[in-house]
Amino acid sequence: MAEAQNIPAGSTTAGSIAVAAESTVATRMSAPPSFDVADFPVPHGREEEWRFTPLERLRGLHDGTAVANGGGVKVAIEAPSGVTVETVGRDDARLGKAGKPVDRVAAQAYSSFEQASVVTVDKEAVLTEPIRIAVHGEGGVAYGHQVIVLGAFAEAVVVIDHTGDAVLAANVDYVLGDGAKLTVVSVQDWDEKAVHVGQHNALVGRDASFKSIVVTFGGDVVRIHPRIAYAGPGGEAELFGLYFTDKGQHQEHRLLVDHNAPHCKSNVAYKGALQGEGAHAVWIGDVLIQASAEGTDTYEMNRNLVLTDGARVDSVPNLEIETGEIVGAGHASATGRFDDEQLFYLQSRGIPAEEARRLVVRGFFAELVQQIGLPDVEARLLDKIETELKASV
Repeated sequence: MAEAQNIPAGSTTAGSIAVAAESTVATRMSAPPSFDVADFPVPHGREEEWRFTPLERLRGLHDGTAVANGGGVKVAIEAPSGVTVETVGRDDARLGKAGKPVDRVAAQAYSSFEQASVVTVDKEAVLTEPIRIAVHGEGGVAYGHQVIVLGAFAEAVVVIDHTGDAVLAANVDYVLGDGAKLTVVSVQDWDEKAVHVGQHNALVGRDASFKSIVVTFGGDVVRIHPRIAYAGPGGEAELFGLYFTDKGQHQEHRLLVDHNAPHCKSNVAYKGALQGEGAHAVWIGDVLIQASAEGTDTYEMNRNLVLTDGARVDSVPNLEIETGEIVGAGHASATGRFDDEQLFYLQSRGIPAEEARRLVVRGFFAELVQQIGLPDVEARLLDKIETELKASV
């Protein structure tokens, strides 16, 4: 039986479990996926998939009024040997292979980009250095598309780093061949006025392994939509996330794991900390186990730590099961303040209150930071967490 834990703390928290088609959850969007923006009505904020998002702060990405001006972002890619980097046109057959847009902004991004980056890792290549993709905002509006393709039994780590100021809507596709292993670290470290809406599509091949670590710090509004589907049995997906939502920021992470093949696994763990008036974090975790996905093993978890008054969390795990022949399925969601016992324990041993708070938060995030496996990225993120914590004191 799935576990559901909900602890409100100045927040709205909800969970639901649905069996077969008896109930409608967020995995059943109001419009089917499509590459055509015309297939999606302009959202008004009352739709299930938009009800938490401040549409007025999207700067026109949702209604077609945001026009790319050529000065939005600059993309730089560093890749080791065994990797091919291409800039392709809209007619390239590899674009969109991992999944279709599921909302109007993603469809607008797909309809509006002029060129896409395609990064291909050769079959059976095992990279010893990460592929680094730097996306730097230069103050304008941009639409983008990136594709990462791993050949069969290839292994790679990709770091996508978002910095600067921009209004960006982008789709990122990950296509894993059979037996491939891919780890992706996507860092959203934007300037304070940036807006970023992104859909991440992963198609996991037979017996392949995909690990995603999404880290969100900066930006005025950031909405990331990771989606997982399986191209064959035996695939595994791990989705980790870390976010630190500051005063006035809106950070939203909406996930869907579509178990559409038998004997696949997924594990989702997202953690967030919030501070300041108007800080708003949203986490939507959707897991769909289709009738054909016998032998599925899945679990999803979201934890939120509220550091100050005035912050709000909306955490909604959804689990939809269409077959009883599974290994396991469950979810958990919790939102709360500092653990007084932990603080008391540290202070009773001579640690000042401010330092005790920092130690608790660092420990809260530590297990997710360690999933990255790149010392330079881990050190940078720990420094960023430390800077955010100093601001909360």
